[in-house]
Amino acid sequence: MRVFADDPHFGVREWSWLALRPHIVKNPLETIALLQPWVTDPSANVRRFAIEATRPRGVWSAHIKTLKEEPEVARNLLDEVASDSSRYVQDSVANWLNDAWKTNPQWVDDYCTSILCLHNTKEATYIAKRALRNKK
Repeated sequence: MRVFADDPHFGVREWSWLALRPHIVKNPLETIALLQPWVTDPSANVRRFAIEATRPRGVWSAHIKTLKEEPEVARNLLDEVASDSSRYVQDSVANWLNDAWKTNPQWVDDYCTSILCLHNTKEATYIAKRALRNKK
């Protein structure tokens, strides 16, 4: 699957994680463990794939109940890209957090505060601001 995750064509990358989504929904913890090395990959496409595939509320796919209720189980994935240099990855991380915020706003608020304290970068600031865009 990694070869598809890093394909130069956007459509191939998107269809790849969508094809895996039913398996991810059934085994989110196993998937997170398998994708852990992907968030440190040199390719932004691969890093984004790991995040996008595990979004709690997939836009065009089934929701992952475990991650909606307990987003903290994916913290190790998110921590690796919480200040990623790629805007492509940053947007995915922010969208992941925004998904989680809809059912677990306190965790996402706390997580964004922690990444801002830990990283203090323009990348982390962008992710946190975008993640909390629906907060009133």
